[in-house]
Amino acid sequence: MATETHGAEAAHGAAEAGMPQLDFSTFPNQIFWLLVTLVVIYFVLSKIALPRISTVLAERSGTIMNDISAAEELKLKAKEAEEAYNAALAEAKAQAQQIANETRAAIQADLDAATAKADAEISAKAAESEKAIADIRDGALESVKDVAKDTAKEIVAAMGTSADARSITAAVTARMKG
Repeated sequence: MATETHGAEAAHGAAEAGMPQLDFSTFPNQIFWLLVTLVVIYFVLSKIALPRISTVLAERSGTIMNDISAAEELKLKAKEAEEAYNAALAEAKAQAQQIANETRAAIQADLDAATAKADAEISAKAAESEKAIADIRDGALESVKDVAKDTAKEIVAAMGTSADARSITAAVTARMKG
């Protein structure tokens, strides 16, 4: 048992000796080195690390601002390009409308000329047809007169009398006039 008690005390002593930061007698030394370490860290950070970080942040900020200004310039260029495109599109539409109107006018002129030519041809053919009809009518009238004269002559002969050609012609002409 004595060995067990002695072993527990040894373990307790080793724990006290193994953790000097908990020993109050070393606190002033620890506080000194803590302050020295903090001052060194402060100077390292303020003289080396923070200027580098601020330089990187400034570069990033500058890059971002340059990118934003470049984007705004590109946006303005895009708007100008869009306006130029819209103007070109409007001009192209106007030209297309003008070409369509000119084409319609040309087609209408060709159509009017063809219609006038067709009307002239129809009028000429109608005049020829009317002349042919008049000739046929005149020929038919003469043929009717001839047939009427021959018929009248045959009828008079069938009745047993004779008539001269002059009296038959005069009777047929008088009858045809009304």
